Amino acid sequence: MSKTNNEKQTLKKVGLLAITWPIFIEVFLNTFMRIADIFMLSFVSDEAVAAIGVVNQMMMFTFVLFNFTAMGSGVVVAQFVGANKLNDVSKTIANAIFINLLFGFFISSMIVIFRYQFLNIFHMSRELIEYADIYILIVGGTLFTQAMVMTLFSVLQAQGFTKEVMYVALGMNILNIIGNYFVIFGPFGLPTLGVMGVAISTAVCRALAMVVIFVLLYKKTAVKIKVQDYFKLKKAYVKKILRIGVPGAGEHLSHNLSQLTITVFITMLGADALATRVYTQNLTNFMTVFSLSIAKGMQIYIGQLVGAGKLEKAYMEMYRGLKIATIVALCVGAVIAFSGKFLLGFFTDDANIIALGSIILFLGMILEPGRTFNLVIISSLRASGDATYPVMVGILSMWGVSVTLAYLLGLPLGYGLIGVTIGIIVDEWFRGGLMFIRWRSKKWQEKVLVEEVKPAVSQ
Repeated sequence: MSKTNNEKQTLKKVGLLAITWPIFIEVFLNTFMRIADIFMLSFVSDEAVAAIGVVNQMMMFTFVLFNFTAMGSGVVVAQFVGANKLNDVSKTIANAIFINLLFGFFISSMIVIFRYQFLNIFHMSRELIEYADIYILIVGGTLFTQAMVMTLFSVLQAQGFTKEVMYVALGMNILNIIGNYFVIFGPFGLPTLGVMGVAISTAVCRALAMVVIFVLLYKKTAVKIKVQDYFKLKKAYVKKILRIGVPGAGEHLSHNLSQLTITVFITMLGADALATRVYTQNLTNFMTVFSLSIAKGMQIYIGQLVGAGKLEKAYMEMYRGLKIATIVALCVGAVIAFSGKFLLGFFTDDANIIALGSIILFLGMILEPGRTFNLVIISSLRASGDATYPVMVGILSMWGVSVTLAYLLGLPLGYGLIGVTIGIIVDEWFRGGLMFIRWRSKKWQEKVLVEEVKPAVSQ
């Protein structure tokens, strides 16, 4: 078989549904497993849950840093897949793996070496620090495996192998739960290792996932990367990866920091407001699962269409994906809102928290479509190569609208958690509107990464 035929056979373009449904299961599993991990750790102690919760906040920031290479390489690979450029796909993946492996080793080292300095920022008790220290040594010391998993997941999904990624994610999560069970409950006379065991389980599962997904990269795809290619950084490919990845990571980092700041405001409102926020967030996460899945799917799908020069089709397909995601978000939001009191009853018996939480969940029905606009359109813009505009608007709106209004409405004006939520709603809809206008303007067609594709191509 000729190289051209091989490329056509392997670098196939698949539809939005085929891309998205495995991503939906993967995202749902990740959301569910986070709750399962906390539930299982609660059998160790409340202190263990609190300590690992703090450490995981730190880990989330490292994931944002790793994601700039993973996200950037995913978009670049998707466009090259659309253009049927197998050699460029291989070179992009090799560069992305090398960059994130080095970065992963660096971050792992920094986390371990300066772990006490990081932990002291949170003013934890000695008991909590003991739990956090052993966890951060094991999980933090092996963070480079997470950097590899994120990169390999992204480049495989960009080639349309979303089902394979889903299976690996499913296996990783199942093994993690089984591992947690053995180390926490000690069946068959096995020793109970508590937090140390949970850390080992997490680290081992990530390492196994890294090995499996790396094997799949060679066995399942047409990518045949030579060993020497991993150590030859090519400026052209690195530049394309960073052009997408750095702004994308900046947007995520700004969002995390702004949400952390808003959480500080909520703590000033008292324990009931903070508890209500935590409980409602756990429930509203399920509203966002489908929107996140569509957004990730659109990033791959739009990237492939743009790489193939089908700019007008990409323009129309975004609206189709947005319509589906918005309808589903509204339906799920309505179910959760109208079942709010019942669902919150699983978490607490406090009548005040349930009453306030029910109102917040109804406000979530207004919030979620705006958030869906942002998730889906920003992913589509990023997939086309237009990554800078969303992050510039995002930073200005997150801090100028969301944080500012959350503070003013929540504290000085006295509307409490309801006021904070209204501030977040205004931000999501304001940004969503600007992203919608940006897409309609078609300025993103001038940002395509594959040089041969010209803007405003008619179909």
